Amino acid sequence: MATMSSPQHFMDTSGDTEPVWIHTEPYSSRPHFPKLDKDLHTDVCIVGAGIGGISTAYELVSRGVNVVMIEAREVLSGETGRTSGHLSNALDDGYVEIAKKHGDDGAKAAAQSHTWALDHVGEVSKKLGIECEYRHLPGYEISQYPVGHPKHAEEIEQVKEEVEYCKKLGMNVTFQEGFAVKGWDGQIDQRDAAIFSGQATFHPTKYLVGLLKWLKDQPNFQCFTRTRMMDIEEKGIEILGMGSKDCHVKTDDGYTITCKDALEATCVPLQKLSVVAEMEYNRTYCIAIRVPKNYIEDCLLYDEAEAYKYIRFTACDEKDDYLVIGGCDHPVGQESEEGRFAELEQWVRERFTRAGSVDYKWSGQIFEPLDYVAFIGLNPGKKHTYIITGDSGNGLTHGVLAGKLIADEIQGVANPWSSLYDPKRLSSLAKKLPSIVSHAAEINTQYKRHVQSDITDIEDLAPGTGGVLNSATHKPLAVYKDDDGTVHKVSAICPHLKGVVCWNNVEKSWDCPIHGSRFSKDGLLIMGPSKANLSPVDKVGEVLQQQAVEA
Repeated sequence: MATMSSPQHFMDTSGDTEPVWIHTEPYSSRPHFPKLDKDLHTDVCIVGAGIGGISTAYELVSRGVNVVMIEAREVLSGETGRTSGHLSNALDDGYVEIAKKHGDDGAKAAAQSHTWALDHVGEVSKKLGIECEYRHLPGYEISQYPVGHPKHAEEIEQVKEEVEYCKKLGMNVTFQEGFAVKGWDGQIDQRDAAIFSGQATFHPTKYLVGLLKWLKDQPNFQCFTRTRMMDIEEKGIEILGMGSKDCHVKTDDGYTITCKDALEATCVPLQKLSVVAEMEYNRTYCIAIRVPKNYIEDCLLYDEAEAYKYIRFTACDEKDDYLVIGGCDHPVGQESEEGRFAELEQWVRERFTRAGSVDYKWSGQIFEPLDYVAFIGLNPGKKHTYIITGDSGNGLTHGVLAGKLIADEIQGVANPWSSLYDPKRLSSLAKKLPSIVSHAAEINTQYKRHVQSDITDIEDLAPGTGGVLNSATHKPLAVYKDDDGTVHKVSAICPHLKGVVCWNNVEKSWDCPIHGSRFSKDGLLIMGPSKANLSPVDKVGEVLQQQAVEA
């Protein structure tokens, strides 16, 4: 597994580690776009070049709408490029739980929309001739406990309940007692499974690079990278359908894109609170481990743990495939990253004894709405500014279906799924109130870092590590010592809501435990809701941040 430590690396991806997708689709193969250098007018401005933004651009451009897309770094540099690559309608939180928040109609809309999304990827890739390993395959849900464990039977009863409810929603799913995945040759026995037919998988960045190449050839599409949005302002007067408003998307270089509608497809909206406060922010981990071709059945596999394990397969070489396993989630900045990769590797080797070398290790970020469903639609309080956020562990299908939902809403096309995903939804608010109170209390405890220090002296830092130095006489400093022993210092105060960041030793990044904003080791913003970098405290910090942007 190769890592890069140059400032430029964080313009291509949001961590120091490399995801498996670059094995066959390196950063250099991705389309390159210029930096915005003038004011523009267009129909729709999309902020963010991940799966949500690109899918929306494809839907709108296909319908003849003029679209400008901007990205603060390079295309696919965010969480889309660090996904595990599942396309599934077997949603993480389960339909029994979704129905408790949104009713039977809401659960049915979730099932229908995610089914549409996983199939749509196949239809589009076929239409545009994109070779992206897309294929249908079964998905298996199993107990986290082995047969004979006291909790195995209890968890299997919950799986059976989910299966029966999913059948009522019209999903193609069965339960099979004694079912075992072909190739599972380890001694741990976790037989019994829910079998979800018609799931899918693909190579996510190959698919999206294909869409971007198609978009690049369209006369009604423009894209600008290294162009950071700082504000979206709606100007004009619009009352009861009379008058009009325009959106003014302002960049950090002082340019303005004027448009009828704007979309923030930035994983999380770049704003203070609103829906930002209705989500939990988790880190998740993945490894890609070699397995002989045709040794294990091609499938999706999940267990029922809270921080569950999940696997799928992608191409490696003529002899092996990669088994991609993910899991071991935890709140951003609130638990150690250490040991997560080792736990995933052990899980695989105990169940699939012919597993070979681990070639890639990486982590990503998940945004968990407190009522389990993404926020897709008009930003609350706005009339022409839309958002896509709250992937809830199903970011790929959420991103694809968001393209249709946003395009339909902008064009005034009725969509039966829109009310479920509406960011203004109130129907489930009372049902999630205990979760909101608990979440708010957890967030408040993170401000204690204002009076805590990770290190007492910079000399305490080993090369390649970082920590917050919080003395009684100075504001908290985020201090990183590189492999050569050079010290890098930036402010430890997150520009969003003034939380104190934490050092992520896996990704060599600064992560905010309040609402999940993340920054490179040199303070470059790589994940909102913050809009700005960590402030440099000396000339060295200024130079390193500038090198990243200009490289």
